[in-house]
Amino acid sequence: MNTSTPLTCFALSTQNHIAHLVLNKPEAMNTMHPTFWRELDEVLTQLHKDGSARVLVISSTGKHFSAGMALDTFSGAITMADESPEGRAAMFDSLTDMQATFTKLETLRIPVIVAIQGGCVGGAVDLVTACCIRYATADAFFCIQEINIGMVADVGTLQRLPKLIPLAVVKELAYTGRRMSAQKAQGYGLVNEVFDTPEATLAAAMQCAAEIAAKPPVAIWGTKQVIHYTRDHSVDDSLKQMGWIQGAIWSNRHVLEAVTAMKTKRAAEFPPLSALRSFRDIA
Repeated sequence: MNTSTPLTCFALSTQNHIAHLVLNKPEAMNTMHPTFWRELDEVLTQLHKDGSARVLVISSTGKHFSAGMALDTFSGAITMADESPEGRAAMFDSLTDMQATFTKLETLRIPVIVAIQGGCVGGAVDLVTACCIRYATADAFFCIQEINIGMVADVGTLQRLPKLIPLAVVKELAYTGRRMSAQKAQGYGLVNEVFDTPEATLAAAMQCAAEIAAKPPVAIWGTKQVIHYTRDHSVDDSLKQMGWIQGAIWSNRHVLEAVTAMKTKRAAEFPPLSALRSFRDIA
């Protein structure tokens, strides 16, 4: 998969059906500025359309995973004009646009695994809560930094974190801006597992990704659809949706291939997800 322009905030590679996206601005603590958002949105859009990658792993470089939003962003290219109702109304649309990028992580056709080291601060919490699986280093910590700079977290943390950990814990973190250690995050269920080093953390993420990539991509797609729908709907509605999904994607061939591969101790072979084309892409 190739993006249309070279990436400056990230490095992207794909091997064995695993896409690996690396935040690679450690000198700036991988902060999020307009170029970061633009490149991330482009990468996620292309991964979603392409269909060849079966799982996405996100990792970072340097001491911290990400220090969140670059504070100079709002004094430069993006202005939050609060002098008029028109300016304040425009904030809604600007925020909706930013929220949509992280929502692409959640709605991506493939699972997203994130390996977190050091600080995961502000907007970085928004990012990782939109991912499927989170591994962290022992020195990692999470901070809803927005309250410490006089604002409300607004790109997904307050919407997704209560689905992942107890509500009272979310309120404590959001009201105080305190740091939550990786160990506490694991205890609450935000983090799947904690490792001693960034290398071990990334290795675990890659091992999990390899296991996922060995499964039928369309069955993984269906599983992700069902889990996310169930999170936000009643049991009855979710069971109905489960029937629709299973009826839509069931494959005797896939089941036979999976069982045969298991019995003969060989790697199973499955077709990739179909590439997506919209009417906008058709000349």
